[in-house]
Amino acid sequence: MVRKRDDALFSEPELTDKQVAAYLRQHPDFLLRHTELVTTLSPPSRWPGSDGIVDMQSFMIERLKEEVERVKGAAESLIHTSRSNMSTQNRTHEAVLALLSATDMAALAQVVADDLAPMLDVDVAALAFEECPTALEPLTAPGILRLVPGSVDRIMGGPGSDCALNEQMPGDPAVFGDGAGLVSSSALVRLAPGGQCPPGLLALGSRHGRTFHSGQGTELITFLARVTDTCVHRFVG
Repeated sequence: MVRKRDDALFSEPELTDKQVAAYLRQHPDFLLRHTELVTTLSPPSRWPGSDGIVDMQSFMIERLKEEVERVKGAAESLIHTSRSNMSTQNRTHEAVLALLSATDMAALAQVVADDLAPMLDVDVAALAFEECPTALEPLTAPGILRLVPGSVDRIMGGPGSDCALNEQMPGDPAVFGDGAGLVSSSALVRLAPGGQCPPGLLALGSRHGRTFHSGQGTELITFLARVTDTCVHRFVG
């Protein structure tokens, strides 16, 4: 009796192309279960007699390139937005410190008119308050504009609105005074210091039409208005 060679007993039979193809047809999810094999395969770019067949490999590569560019663009946009938001936040903090440094209403009005505009990168900044039956001397300080009673609700579009962002709109002289001609875009925030003080507005205006627009967040400018409220309440009571 002839003894078979040991390597013949344990060697696996060589698979033919036909057998491999048949197995893959029966197991179409094979590459999904063995994704590491994809990188070892060499997909053809064309097939014999395939003049009317779309080159899927090239198509997939182009799609991947487009996806990479899209992700790259989104990342660059996010970085730009984050830097812009950080800059705005730093400017707002600087403006808050300037407001808190005021020692009376006259100084506060001067800070708003002279300091807030360059700090916040706008062209005009102003304080305005409605007239009230009892004359409040602090509100007669130079630089504070006076509004007729009911003006704040009218300008803001109703009592429920605390912030109005206007794009491509000329400045209102009642709100911006002599600087109204410089304004093409504005942000108006309601002031409600409480106590004896009537309602008012903190107004920021820019000569550029889309500096302020409806898609912007209002958290920082509203925070600035609340700090202004605190300062006014301290001086007027």
